[in-house]
Amino acid sequence: MGGLSLVIMYGSEKDIKHNLSLFFIDGVAFSPGMTLISITAVIPYFLVQLNATTLQIALATSLALVCNFVSQPFFGHIASHSSEMHKTFGKILLLQRIIFLVFVLCMPLFSGAHSALIWIFLFFWSLFNIFAGSYSVFYTPLLLKLLPPDKRGTIRGLGDAVGSVIGLGTAALIPVLLGRIPFPYNYVLIFSIGLLFLIADALIFFFMRQPEGVEPNIPMGIVQYVRKMPSAILESAPFRAMILTCMFLVAANSLLSYYTLYAIRIFSATESHIATLAALAVISNAVGYIIFGTVADRWGPRITLITTAILVMIAGTLALFTHSLNFLFVAWVFANLGNSGFGLTALLLFSEVSPSARLPLYVGVYTVISLALSSAVLFMLAPALESIGFMVLFATVLACGAFSLLCNLFVLRRQLVRHNQ
Repeated sequence: MGGLSLVIMYGSEKDIKHNLSLFFIDGVAFSPGMTLISITAVIPYFLVQLNATTLQIALATSLALVCNFVSQPFFGHIASHSSEMHKTFGKILLLQRIIFLVFVLCMPLFSGAHSALIWIFLFFWSLFNIFAGSYSVFYTPLLLKLLPPDKRGTIRGLGDAVGSVIGLGTAALIPVLLGRIPFPYNYVLIFSIGLLFLIADALIFFFMRQPEGVEPNIPMGIVQYVRKMPSAILESAPFRAMILTCMFLVAANSLLSYYTLYAIRIFSATESHIATLAALAVISNAVGYIIFGTVADRWGPRITLITTAILVMIAGTLALFTHSLNFLFVAWVFANLGNSGFGLTALLLFSEVSPSARLPLYVGVYTVISLALSSAVLFMLAPALESIGFMVLFATVLACGAFSLLCNLFVLRRQLVRHNQ
């Protein structure tokens, strides 16, 4: 791609460097924030301390998916009409995080009624994740329209890796705060620190620079957006192949919170063990971000998805055929390596399967389908864990990784080759 084309599509070299810096800082700020509000480690332990049932813990994970699911058309509509997507996205993120911070600061008012606090938390967690429905339909088009294709994976990987290292430090705070500060003030402090990182992250998007030559999105109303969803699937065979490949990995990664519950219920995991899980997740993610970001820029995101599927299969196999907390830690590392690789590179595939002007629609369709499947898996798995046991969890993870790998090798590869001919 020539220098003139780069200037037209992504702005001047100075603007590109500026946006690269901001996307790097985004990764640095987002990772430690979400480490402290982790649905895979901190929140399950918080709910266990409130004597929440397995169903309520599963509901917390499911709400993160369902609320994201139902809000996709609304935020897709907003994204399609926005002429300055970066500023609109920043406003949405800022509102999301301030609302949840207000709830967190009010948690001590309900500390005497654990049952009530569980449901109040689930309500505000739902609101938080309704706003999370904006992430994919805004972030993916911004990444693909503001950064050149040979720099997207690397800069995201480096930013997320540095953020993960900082997140390792914040994870080390978890057992200290849980052990030294009485409940619920320990969680008030943990969640508040995480939200301050996320508020700083939201402010970053206000300073991004959008080039004048960027292709505008096709504006759509909410009803029109929903009606156009089936056509996006029907008109693009590569897009269908991408959905088929990715949705199994989304389902497998959505089950990560059950690993923590497995450690607590089967091995009586302590606060120290939970902190170890959080730390291992951070380290695994840091390593995965650097490796997968570089690989995606050099060899393409489809190759990284093959590796991701294999890592998921290894995690499922280890946990399924061993009964040891130490082996669970190893499986957890592989699962988080797969999660980081998938989260970093799957969205890069949209540049190969979607027209630029319809990115909010294609991203929304993909997210709705994958989240619907993930929600169904979570809801069906919760009672199975109670009646059958946790082995069904890891069998499901193994199967999801295997199906994704087969779809990638025999469907997605063929469709991308045909599309590029």
